[in-house]
Amino acid sequence: MANSTVEKLTPTRVKLSITVTPEDLKPSIAHAYEHIAQDVQIPGFRKGKVPAPIIDQRIGRGAVIEHAVNEGLDKFFREATVEHKVRVVGRPSAEITQWPNEKDFSGDLLVDVEVDVRPDIELPSYDGITVTVDAVETDEAAIDEELERLRARFGTLVPVDRPAAKGDFVELDLVATIDGAEIDRAEGVSYEVGSGELLEGIDDAIESLTAGEDTTFRSSLVGGDHAGSEAEVSVTVKAVKERELPEADDDFAQIASEFDTIAELRESLSERVAQQSVFTQGSAARDKLVETLLEKIDIPVPPQLIEDEVHNHLEGEGRLEDDAHRAEVTEASEKQFRTQVLLDTIAEQADVQVSQDELSQYLIQSASQYGMAPQEFVEALQSSNQLPALVGEVARNKALAIALGKVKVVDTNGKAVDLSDFIVTDDEAEADAEAAEAPAEEKPAKKAPAKKAPAKKAAAEKADAETAAKPAAKKAPAKKAPAKKAPAKKAADSAE
Repeated sequence: MANSTVEKLTPTRVKLSITVTPEDLKPSIAHAYEHIAQDVQIPGFRKGKVPAPIIDQRIGRGAVIEHAVNEGLDKFFREATVEHKVRVVGRPSAEITQWPNEKDFSGDLLVDVEVDVRPDIELPSYDGITVTVDAVETDEAAIDEELERLRARFGTLVPVDRPAAKGDFVELDLVATIDGAEIDRAEGVSYEVGSGELLEGIDDAIESLTAGEDTTFRSSLVGGDHAGSEAEVSVTVKAVKERELPEADDDFAQIASEFDTIAELRESLSERVAQQSVFTQGSAARDKLVETLLEKIDIPVPPQLIEDEVHNHLEGEGRLEDDAHRAEVTEASEKQFRTQVLLDTIAEQADVQVSQDELSQYLIQSASQYGMAPQEFVEALQSSNQLPALVGEVARNKALAIALGKVKVVDTNGKAVDLSDFIVTDDEAEADAEAAEAPAEEKPAKKAPAKKAPAKKAAAEKADAETAAKPAAKKAPAKKAPAKKAPAKKAADSAE
């Protein structure tokens, strides 16, 4: 293994100085000859069977060294990060300050690698932290609202001969024009009046119309090639229908549920409302705890990492010149980085382990949110090397559940909130760690904790905060590079 030292440049950046001896580089030199032999065609030699002396003569040892360094640099870098426990969060930049001798491969390879790292932070004490969430009541009004939603699912649409009103469903023909030129048309569109899900201004335009009537209004388009442009929209109401709801009686209960009576159905809905209320409070408590902890500690962010992330985000949106939006994205990216550092530190100190059951549960939930089959979702993650990022996300969620179990949670009425389904106790975390350390044949089958809060949606477009990338070599300006030197391997965006 190559020798290395580490120098802390800033709280979020280090420089690794790596010394690779000829003996350390020897395996990479051998592989370089093998790879070059596969790539070159020399008369009189079969592909892959070109001897090293011929490669030296025809290609040059400078190319062999370059190939060997490009191949071995990532390995040497990763060994150095492991040795010095460097937690990489950005793309490394490598500068080769000394190359081996081209004539006989003697002399050390000296490389300096700078990379952004996760800053070291000291977690605040949980003692005295109280998180307050909104009080929720499982009252009759909430049960009635849930029952109305269920009745709406079993409602029927009946045509009516009157002007459209909020809550009605209308069938529409739409034509959009800009400066007299038609740019879009849609026929037979079904729309719930008052939902605000179609075009700005359409509710005001159609609320007084009956079937067969039409009008025009101006609106900003929300999709297509002219998104954001203001157009004149002609709308014709083809039909107006109101929703007739079934009576909330025993017959309805038998149709809409497994219950025989409306009383039993209402009792079930009461339990559902209570569960939803607890979930709402649990989610709010998690978010507020993160905010509270972030306020108590200063977590530095690596400027270049944030700048690169913001640039990529804005470039993808085509909004590189939007300074106001840039400021918003920068603030969000910095907060996300600080949150990840906070939760990663909690996970590290609590020795959080992610079981296969927990990862599978998270993958199934995430696949559902993206409208994909679990296996299809896993294959997509594997092809983009994002599976380790999801493991990190599950660990962060588990770390937050551990932290939540250490603080007091009350509602706005001062009443203690039971979030036992949202927390992981120290005993559970310790049991997970012991199970992970046990030999495979001794590990008990671990059942995932019941009713744990669903993990947050995976941000597929975001790289994990612990991403370890391959260093891109940058030659020292004082050293004249050997002829035909190629750039070192492009840094990978995937996690370690």
